[in-house]
Amino acid sequence: MANSLLSRSLHDLSAAAWFGGSLMGAIGVNGAAAAAKDPAERTRLSTVGWGKWTPVLVGAFAAHGVGGVGLILDNKGRLAGQKGAGTNTVVKGALTVVGMGLSLYSGVLGSKIAKHADQGAVGATEPRSNASSELKSAQLQLKALQWVIPVVSGTVIVLGAQQGEQQRPTNVTKGLFKRR
Repeated sequence: MANSLLSRSLHDLSAAAWFGGSLMGAIGVNGAAAAAKDPAERTRLSTVGWGKWTPVLVGAFAAHGVGGVGLILDNKGRLAGQKGAGTNTVVKGALTVVGMGLSLYSGVLGSKIAKHADQGAVGATEPRSNASSELKSAQLQLKALQWVIPVVSGTVIVLGAQQGEQQRPTNVTKGLFKRR
């Protein structure tokens, strides 16, 4: 097995940034924005906060992709020969793509909210009763996504931890014997 320190570091640190940033945003950014006295400031502040996070998130996604491909290349023999290793990689890869898509879609929703920030809101993801249907729709979708995204990114981290456990010498040996 090749030394995968750089690939593993890119992979794990970027997943941690994705998970931590999304959870902090849901609790910290959206929670702080909801405390603004002016209802129009609630949507504006949350979109400003998330907008500042977006370039970091995109960078984390790029680093995660580079690290993930590096790990796959470094472990291709084990992935092909150890029972469960290939399946984990496929499931984790698919979940990563879905989660990244959800994260990017939440950015699209944030842009819609920013366009209607002057309408104000109860909170970053809680529309006022007199809000336009476009603002209400975007906020309600984000209300769900702000919790779905940390669950998905957290699951990606857990699957990565499982891969680390699969690489223990005793587990590699067991997995190779079970495969045959």
